Amino acid sequence: MLRRFMYPALFAFTTAASLNAMAAADTIQAKGGPITIQPITHAALQLKYANEVITVDPTPMGGDYNALPKADIILITDIHGDHLDAATISKASKAGTTVVIPGAASSQVKEGMVIANGEKKTIKGVQIEAVPMYNLQRGPAAGQLFHTKGRGNGYIVTLGDKRIYLAGDTECTPEMKALSNIDVAFVPMNLPYTMPPNEAADCVKAFKPKVVYPYHYMGSDLKVFQDALKGSGVDVRIRDWYAK
Repeated sequence: MLRRFMYPALFAFTTAASLNAMAAADTIQAKGGPITIQPITHAALQLKYANEVITVDPTPMGGDYNALPKADIILITDIHGDHLDAATISKASKAGTTVVIPGAASSQVKEGMVIANGEKKTIKGVQIEAVPMYNLQRGPAAGQLFHTKGRGNGYIVTLGDKRIYLAGDTECTPEMKALSNIDVAFVPMNLPYTMPPNEAADCVKAFKPKVVYPYHYMGSDLKVFQDALKGSGVDVRIRDWYAK
């Protein structure tokens, strides 16, 4: 089932908002040059480092993929429609683009490179590690989960000397808590599909990234997340992933 059937308010939002609106880009200094972080919308973002462009979860929910730089690598985290759209992947691609997917997305992305949870691959000089992303307790009905373990991927991407964690749709799993040496993290917080801001903050306290961006947060109170991390030493960066 595509997420568009789970997120009626979100897809209503995209029809009302400008698809071209995006928050300003940020820069992280790394060995070998700066990393540019461009929020796009919801779960989508773009990383630029040296000559590499990495686009995460491109969908038609926002962002102008005709204007954005074409990706060398595209990372897809899940099968739902707010993370995977074949037509938008095509818009975000160029000749030679590698699309990295979990195995569950193989039927939707025929030419994708499958990476399983726990697997590491070096693609075009970029080390990419797939991390489990899943629900522990939340689902559409008793005994069901929105995201089952092994179906989707979070990713750790190493650019220069920086390790960047893209959590995907997940609750606060043991695998997330056990992460180490994360420089920048992107963490979701929306109910009922992932976790509320206070749980997300507790998870961030466990693995202590240097910088954290809340994303995939529509309908959440980001002040709760920000306040919960005061004094933790983690640099919380609030950006508008739903710019109008």
